[in-house]
Formats: sequence, structure tokens, C-alpha cells
Amino acid sequence: MSKQYFITLTLLLTPNILLCASAAVHSHSVDKTEREADGAYRPRDYDHYNDEGHNVEFDHEAILGSVKEAEEYDKLSPEEAKQRLEQLLPKMDVNGDSYISNYELKAWIIKSFKKLSQEEAEERMEEADINQDGVVTWAEYLKDAFGVSAEEEIDPEDTGDTGLLVREEQAMWAAADKNGDGELDFQEFTVFTNPEEHVEMHELLINQTLREKDRDGDGMVSFDEYLGDRGSQQDKEWLIAEKDKFDHELDRDRNGLLSPQELHRWLVPDNEEIADEEAAHLVASADDDGDGKLSYREVLRHHRVFVGSDPALDQSHFEDEL
Repeated sequence: MSKQYFITLTLLLTPNILLCASAAVHSHSVDKTEREADGAYRPRDYDHYNDEGHNVEFDHEAILGSVKEAEEYDKLSPEEAKQRLEQLLPKMDVNGDSYISNYELKAWIIKSFKKLSQEEAEERMEEADINQDGVVTWAEYLKDAFGVSAEEEIDPEDTGDTGLLVREEQAMWAAADKNGDGELDFQEFTVFTNPEEHVEMHELLINQTLREKDRDGDGMVSFDEYLGDRGSQQDKEWLIAEKDKFDHELDRDRNGLLSPQELHRWLVPDNEEIADEEAAHLVASADDDGDGKLSYREVLRHHRVFVGSDPALDQSHFEDEL
């Protein structure tokens, strides 16, 4: 195939190539729904594996610590993506031995989770801070999350786009409002929007769950209380699966009740555990020589696992054709 012919063919196909590249770009968005159907807060990796299979977006965001940066990488050529990734590797490599260990990767991912929380809070604050004065008032939040201008227009049992009751949101608002001025600055808003990731909010979350589910007031949650109204809406297979989860994952002391400590483990995702699993997953995906750690070369060879890129812009493929 002549070079001139290839160039002509490339120009003719460019619209289709760009269309395919656009279709391949990942869709990144902030999901405001805070909880799973059972009431637990969603873990960071809740959509890592979904109905469509393995969601690589989670891997990319776990490395980059930014949804926006992950979107940028989706549009880069493999060469540029590798160049940018190469600049990150010395920062991950804490001991400077030119390898990324599982421990180093886990530590990096935990930092990424914190950066992702900050980015989510920035995006949500930009939406909620209607007058853009750097703080969010309760009235502004009601307008953004519930679509009303005043508390009188909403029932305490109503839920907004986060899936939480307005009274639950109001209690968290008060807890996050450290200086008690009735409005949240960015740091307070970050705590408010991601309470599960801030230790000072965990007791509030547990107490909220007890108020919601502990119908007999014994300070514990039985299986029937754990199910709540969901139990009457599901089939037998679902009930068996939930009972197994309750007995073998949640009820650690096997007494048939969830204590506040057990509720904590259920409600609040363990980012350390999630980061450990993600680090193991990434190492297994790129550890070509099986030594349990990643050389810089291995990471760059598998750059699409870590950060992605646009395959339509792979110049090496074009050069092979020439």
C-alpha cells in the first residue's frame, strides 16, 4: 500500500474514526445517590464490576484521582498517555527502587479516593452555591437537591436526588456545620456530601440507621428490621441471599443482631480494604514476570489498564500499516 494512498484513505475515513473514538470515550459523571437499596453507603468500587462486565473507568480514576483527568486521558493518543503516566510513576514509587509495590500502589489509590471526594464536592458545590459566594446556605441546598425554595414546601419524609430523607440531610447539615453559622463553606460541604468518608460523621450515620430500623428500641438491628419494607417486595431467592449476607458478612458475633459496631462495618465502606483489592487487581493485570510488583516498563506497557487512551489515535498502528 503506497503512502499517498494510505493518507488519502485516512482522510476519507477520518469522520468515521472520530465517531468511533467519540463512542469509545468513557462517560464520567457524579452520581449523587448516596446509598444502596439496603441503606448502606455506596463503596467507591460499587460499579467496578457491573452488568456489562469490568468497568475500566474505576481503575483509571483510582490512579488519576480525578474524573476530569480520566476524561482527558480518554482523548489522548497512547503515546501521550504513556508520557503523562510516566511522570506519575516516580511519585508512586515512594522508596525510589523503580518498582511500584502493592503497598505503594494501595497508598496512592487511597490518596486518589480523597482527591475524588474533593472533586465531587467541588462539582456539587458549584451546582448548589447559587449566588456563587463560596458558601452554601440550607435554602440553596433545598433548591438544588429538592427543587423547593423553602422548608415549608417539602415533607420531612421526602427524598431528594441523593436518595436521603430531608430530615436526615438536615441532621447531617447541622453536624457538618462546625462553626454553627447555618451555612457550609467548602470544607464543611465536603464533609456533608461524603459523610461516610469522615470519621466525625460516623456516629451520626449509625444513630440515623438505628432510628430508621431499630423498631423495638433495643439498640440493635435484627434481620427483620434490616429488611424493613423491602422484605415484602422481593422473591424467596432474594430473601435467602439477604439472609446469607446478614448471617455471614454482617453479623460477626453470630448473635442474630447487628450491634453499632457491626452497623458501622455495614454502613461505612472501608476505603483501605477497597484500595487493597484495587491494588491487587491492577498488579495482577500488569505483572508480566509474576514477581508481585510492577516495573515502570510493565505499567507503561499496560497503560490502558491504568489510565486509558484513545485507540483511534494510536500512531504505531498507522506506522505498521505504512
